[in-house]
Amino acid sequence: MRDQPPWWTDQQILEARPPKHPTDLGRPYAFLVESERAATGRVEDVATIFLTNHECPYRCLMCDLWQHTTDERLPPGAIPEQIDFALERLPAAQHVKLYNSGNFFDRQAIPPEDYTAIADRTRMFRTVTVENHPQFCTSECPRFRDLLGTDLDIGIGLETAHREILERLNKRMTLDDFERAVGFLRHHAIGVRAFILLRPPFMAEHEGIEWAIRSIEFAFSVGVQCCSVIPTRTGNGAMERLQTAGLFDPPTLSSMETVLDAGILMHRGPVFMDLWDIERFYGCRRCGPLRRERMHQMNLSQCTVPAVHCECEAHR
Repeated sequence: MRDQPPWWTDQQILEARPPKHPTDLGRPYAFLVESERAATGRVEDVATIFLTNHECPYRCLMCDLWQHTTDERLPPGAIPEQIDFALERLPAAQHVKLYNSGNFFDRQAIPPEDYTAIADRTRMFRTVTVENHPQFCTSECPRFRDLLGTDLDIGIGLETAHREILERLNKRMTLDDFERAVGFLRHHAIGVRAFILLRPPFMAEHEGIEWAIRSIEFAFSVGVQCCSVIPTRTGNGAMERLQTAGLFDPPTLSSMETVLDAGILMHRGPVFMDLWDIERFYGCRRCGPLRRERMHQMNLSQCTVPAVHCECEAHR
């Protein structure tokens, strides 16, 4: 592990930020439909709606999701309006994700007065997935599940099972907090997926691989049913400063493939590699797209696929 500087404070993280993007309280900032392997083993369509709402109260060192958030609490009715806007423009899908750049059950983000209206708009989906910090995994979660009347999944950012690095990420969460939240949700028949970072700051490449795999193992051991691995990126100001200081480098495509291979071969549950904006990680324009397609096929099949061979120096 690389030499460690002092912990970053909330204020230092805020000071490193570029400006936020403009927002429209009546519109989600993005929406799309993608295919994903479902718990049934079938590949099905998932509508993902990126809701515009109040910024998360936690200042995680690596987070860039705040860029599309507001500084004020949304009025009741705005979130259902955003969902209507997206669903009217999206093709049919079997599942829906309501991602709000923070915590669905943070009352400053999603007004509880809107739960019934949100449930009315989404209960036709087989699964509704939201994201949440362990500190917000309270009785509101099963209450919303009951309103839905369909399967509810909650995604929680584990990030890493490395205790010291997790603390340095300013996540305001311990591994015990994560385990308690997973146990609470599973007790209430709520599904859980974990988000895991591949090569967070302060790790060398081989450490990033090792701890991503160990984090997947930890997540499954405490009851998580699905893991999504996210290559750590620049783009929030703080990560650029860490990279300049020699304390962070993005992972390589080889690392992504190694971790995805290992996760799938555990046979503990689905393991996905997040391929959003993966082009920024290409070290070779010839094999980069082929390696992306390989991981995409593995995401869908949950089976290993023969490796791509290339003569480029970047991936030897």
